[in-house]
Amino acid sequence: MQAMSGAIDGLIFDKDGTLFDFHATWARWTADLITHLVASHGVAADRLSAVLGFDPDSLQFQNDSLVIAHTPDEIVQALLPLLPLVDHAELCAEINVMAQSVPVVEVVALLPLFAQFRADGYRIGLATNDAEAVAMAHLQETGILGLFDFIAGSDSGFGGKPAPGMLNAFVRATGLDPARVAMVGDSLHDLSAGRAAGMRTVAVLTGIAPAQVLAPLADVVLPDISHLPDWLAAQRSR
Repeated sequence: MQAMSGAIDGLIFDKDGTLFDFHATWARWTADLITHLVASHGVAADRLSAVLGFDPDSLQFQNDSLVIAHTPDEIVQALLPLLPLVDHAELCAEINVMAQSVPVVEVVALLPLFAQFRADGYRIGLATNDAEAVAMAHLQETGILGLFDFIAGSDSGFGGKPAPGMLNAFVRATGLDPARVAMVGDSLHDLSAGRAAGMRTVAVLTGIAPAQVLAPLADVVLPDISHLPDWLAAQRSR
């Protein structure tokens, strides 16, 4: 795939695996969720683990784990056959409340990096398959909430990735040309959404997917988002 080039005016980021270390942030939460559901509803832990694609003993995710890229709604939908007496909306709300209090682990120091993006004039957005309230809580925890022009979760009314709805909403909100926006993420869901929205796509290797999986849909593959400023500078010079 031939990469697009030229100056960038806007950056829209995925959250988990891109801004926050996925395993360090979500492994303990997933183990705690399994423990909570076992205690509350009496379902076998191994059945929950199989559905979630997670080993609570080793705290390791399978590459296709639902927790990695799916929405809370999709995760609950997959769990409901094991929890026939549980209401879908109530379990979604319960999961989201648990997620808001997760101690997030930054992949790099976010505040100085995002402050620099703002100083350089970039419009900044977030598009996550997590819930909007959870995303805002995590950005607030790390001190960067106020640096974003646009924040959307899978429950914000634009759909979830890999569909481009959240990304399209970002360009509508900012008035930017999608060809001058970069979608930055760690999964094929992120990159597929970026391509569908007509944006540049930047893959980072701070999630579960390796470079060889991400590269076919990426204009560039970076170790992490701290390498973005150099890449952005190179785009401006073209």
